[in-house]
Amino acid sequence: MCGLVVLVVVLTSAGAYALTSGDPAPTAEAATARVDRGDVATAVATTGSLEPAQTRTLGFAIDGTVTSVKVRAGDQVKAGQVLAEIDATEAQERVDDAQDALDDAEEALDEAEEAADSGTSTCAVSAAVGGQVVQVALMSGGGATPSPSATPSPSPSVQPSPSPSPSRSTEAPSASQPPHSSAPSGPDGGQVPGGGESSACPGGAPRGGDAVFAAQQRVTSAELALAEAEDQLAGTKITAPIGGKVLSVGGAVGADVRAGSTFVSLADVAGMQVAADFPEADAGRLTVGLSATVTLANRPGEEFAARVVRVSPVGTADGDMVRYGAVLAFEEVPAELLVGQSAGVRVKTGEVTGVLRVPSTAVRAEGKVVVRTAAGDETRTVEVGLRGDQFTEVKSGLIEGDEVVIAGA
Repeated sequence: MCGLVVLVVVLTSAGAYALTSGDPAPTAEAATARVDRGDVATAVATTGSLEPAQTRTLGFAIDGTVTSVKVRAGDQVKAGQVLAEIDATEAQERVDDAQDALDDAEEALDEAEEAADSGTSTCAVSAAVGGQVVQVALMSGGGATPSPSATPSPSPSVQPSPSPSPSRSTEAPSASQPPHSSAPSGPDGGQVPGGGESSACPGGAPRGGDAVFAAQQRVTSAELALAEAEDQLAGTKITAPIGGKVLSVGGAVGADVRAGSTFVSLADVAGMQVAADFPEADAGRLTVGLSATVTLANRPGEEFAARVVRVSPVGTADGDMVRYGAVLAFEEVPAELLVGQSAGVRVKTGEVTGVLRVPSTAVRAEGKVVVRTAAGDETRTVEVGLRGDQFTEVKSGLIEGDEVVIAGA
């Protein structure tokens, strides 16, 4: 009985094979697509990283010891906020000394101008004041006989050094003395042309308006010294020039710092940008102003609009390849971006809109396209325009609605 059952199964299988072995195997029909109208775009893609639009490295203006650090890495700060300070005692003393020197210079200028306005001649001579050589205005008679009360006494604060030479002040002749027929002698024994007193002052110093000029120079010099001292005092504090995020702090309270060395680095994360490198084959298609999209690893499915703002004209060797840098700015900067995080970049290098198009995979070599018709497949040569990643522009040879065969399908 068992042998009969086995024989029946074998005969059934043999009969089924005999019935089907002569038929050809079914083939899958090639995929097709319809010619339509739409946009065609070309793009280049790469990866990059996020970087701040502005980065500032900040330090102190003078050497000193840190007395206060008000921020740490990662803090968000506002423009004008004080970030750190050093001991300002010596800097404040320099400002005070410079202010005193300016006050003295302005007082001397006022005296020189008053003397010039009153018609009294003045002489500018050097004197030591507070350990510093300055120009001091001395007044003498201006041709008329000065009264004893008109002779100015030297300022108590200014003591000119004694000179071994005789006094240079000019005495007027008494009324009983007859006038000389020749010109009077000057202070050095020479003749003064046209009469009157000599234009020279003790030691050959300038007189008259020159004393005012010398006093003005002293004021200018004192103002410059005060401005420099005030800048140094202001430099004992590090103030944020822009709002942003603190990237690093280079020391703690009690540390000794050098003038000009970086103590705080600050980044403007509100203006975050994308820095990317492109191979030279793609870099030649990049120009400033091209639109782009940026994707972030921590935000899957989101695309952020951007635009090319800078393309480097100089390439950098990367093994056997040369790459060119580009910077892209967000149209709207996303919130909570991280400095240095990676980003995918796709820059649109060409685009046409509202044109006749077919899938790029339907266009074969030399512009050949296979068109499916009621009579069968037909090969046509078409004129193509912009070749995009997904679609290719068709300028002639096809009409909207034609069905084309996808190559390799």
